[in-house]
Amino acid sequence: MGAYILRRILLMIPTLLGIMAISFAVVQFAPGGPVEQVIAKLTGQGGDSSDRISGGSGADAGVTNFDASGVTSSKYRGAQGLDPEFIAKLEKQFGFDKPPLERFGLMLWNYARFDFGQSYFRDIGVLDLILEKMPVSISLGIWLTLISYLISIPLGIRKAVKDGSTFDTWTSGIIIIGYAIPAFLFAILLMVLFAGGSFFDWFPLRGLTSDNWDQLSWGGKILDYFWHLALPMTAMVLSQFAVLTLLTKNSFLDEIRKQYVVTARAKGLTERSVLYGHVFRNAMLIVVAGFPGAFISAFFTGSLLIENIFSLDGLGLLGYKSILDRDYPVVFANLYIFSLIGLFVSLLSDLTYTWIDPRIDFERRDV
Repeated sequence: MGAYILRRILLMIPTLLGIMAISFAVVQFAPGGPVEQVIAKLTGQGGDSSDRISGGSGADAGVTNFDASGVTSSKYRGAQGLDPEFIAKLEKQFGFDKPPLERFGLMLWNYARFDFGQSYFRDIGVLDLILEKMPVSISLGIWLTLISYLISIPLGIRKAVKDGSTFDTWTSGIIIIGYAIPAFLFAILLMVLFAGGSFFDWFPLRGLTSDNWDQLSWGGKILDYFWHLALPMTAMVLSQFAVLTLLTKNSFLDEIRKQYVVTARAKGLTERSVLYGHVFRNAMLIVVAGFPGAFISAFFTGSLLIENIFSLDGLGLLGYKSILDRDYPVVFANLYIFSLIGLFVSLLSDLTYTWIDPRIDFERRDV
């Protein structure tokens, strides 16, 4: 097993390099980079997405204090009429005065040491910014995973036991409808119905805590937290538990039809003993082993649109704003960290299989 783990870890290096290289290459051709963002702001062509221009990561902080004069041509859209020296200082501040290959190599060297630099448009380190936003996404990911499993596993087992019954048919229809409708549509519907839209004003519209959070008692803080969490979590759960429910049902059906189950029943064991004493462990192998991956998926990707709709200040909202702002240090740091964690979680999922069922031996299989 040690050799298998070592091979998997070594394979993570070229995989991570490939992810970063492709992403870096795509960004080079994307219009509207950070220099253009500043130019658009200074010339009155941009919105408020770059209104936090400060220090940045270069040596020349406070670029908005330079005088923009002179009429020259520029390779940047909207830069006509700006002093070329000013444009050069912008390029130096954002690191675009170096060739792309040199910038990519420097980025990889820094990321290997977990040095992610400073945000272009926020006066804070990228790692500090990610850690600041992480509690919200962790909160959503944990509750989404736990609630999905607590609903899906009992429901999947019940559907397997009642396979072909009216209960199975109706629940399958509801599950398929829930899976087919995107989470953000559920979120909008819930906002309209229960968050001060056209009907009821029962739940808050944004954030995970109220403005008077610090003044509440511990019990009040818990209630306030779940009050804010109700709508976004409902929208996420409705579209997330379908796959897990059907996977649980199909796993149990496969095991129930095997010979050892027939033998156990022939010995006179009760249906409950057969189901939970023999079938459960084998049927839950795939479901339990997928828990790490399910959590990471909910943590990093499942909440992106929900965070934007409900204005939850987490990693999803941070990544979305960073892409709009062309805040490349934040974008690439998020990509690097999440890809690295995803690769390790994939390895952890495989190891979970061997923990649940020791008969599985990855040493005898090619990676």
